[in-house]
Amino acid sequence: MNFDVNTFVKIRHDLHKNPELGFCEDNTKKKIVKFLTGIGLEVHQGVGVIGVLKVGKGNKTIALRADMDALPIKEKSIHDYVSNSVGIMHACGHDGHMAMLMGAAQKLSLDRNFDGRIVFIFQPNEEHGLGAQAMIEEGLFEKFSISEIYAFHNLPGSPLGEVSTRVGQICSSESLFEIELNGIGGHSSMPHVCKDVIAIGSELIMSLQTIISRKLSPGSGAVLSVTEFISDGQRNILAGSAVIKGDVRTKNSADRDLIENLIDKICQGIATEHEIEVNQSFNTEFIETINAQVPTDIVIQSANELALDVLPDREAMSFSEDFAHFCNQVPGCFLLLGNGENSPNNLPLHSSYYDFNDELINIGILLWAKIVINSLPK
Repeated sequence: MNFDVNTFVKIRHDLHKNPELGFCEDNTKKKIVKFLTGIGLEVHQGVGVIGVLKVGKGNKTIALRADMDALPIKEKSIHDYVSNSVGIMHACGHDGHMAMLMGAAQKLSLDRNFDGRIVFIFQPNEEHGLGAQAMIEEGLFEKFSISEIYAFHNLPGSPLGEVSTRVGQICSSESLFEIELNGIGGHSSMPHVCKDVIAIGSELIMSLQTIISRKLSPGSGAVLSVTEFISDGQRNILAGSAVIKGDVRTKNSADRDLIENLIDKICQGIATEHEIEVNQSFNTEFIETINAQVPTDIVIQSANELALDVLPDREAMSFSEDFAHFCNQVPGCFLLLGNGENSPNNLPLHSSYYDFNDELINIGILLWAKIVINSLPK
């Protein structure tokens, strides 16, 4: 079987047309299994798909990861491979990530210019931060004795093929908080006999905003956003119950713990002041993504050898990555790969008009192959 990059452009378009949400990637997995089996790889199925390629006598194992899941977004693009699934689309480029890793698997199985073992990981449910942990719990690292792990993510608005990464923290954590307020609803003409949780909740929301601006260092990079305020109030009915939801992004666990503690204190204070019941939860699904020195050096070396533009110490990103859980197990490197500067390739991730740039596919395949050669040299 000859290598042809157009094959992987077609694969990418097919994946884009048939997106599936996290932990529901059944047809996507079948396509990947069929492809990997067809090129002669050892294939394992669980919550995700794993392909294994062993060449030579080397006993070092590295892993390359791509994410499979789409998003619950209605696509508004007009190209000829728009999503066939109503309200679901690949708005983050995971279709491209899969195509690049499948291309790398074929190229490396043909060239066989390395010594050791590669584990190709196709991971489910990255968007909700649950897929990596599910694969870990299935015994991924025990079964395959992985010593290093790598992942790409495309970055709209950056020059096509630009590689940017850094040693240390590369992505922020994400924690979800939910605050439930229970007061006393009643007639809107008599607020004095009620405990109006919209007014109380508004006070609470404004207090939450002082955590970042007044309790953390100005250079912390932490973000706290209230994203939902839901109540049982009506036209002439004061709300007696409400829920406030939001998320927190931090660059280190100390700030994350401090913010959780301060949210708890604010909620307790509001409950005491207004004599209402306030209950809150704070759950961290995405921890901070930390890049290790050796794999990051290999990524930078590989990109330089391919004459790609390289930012070796980019600013850490405010978004979160499920890949963090893998980096918590073994040394890893997460890198950003420029998706292009010109429209439509600079539309933001998670946009209903977003599309992965097909010109990036061959660049990504070549970079994957070069990383393998440098990590597993003959």
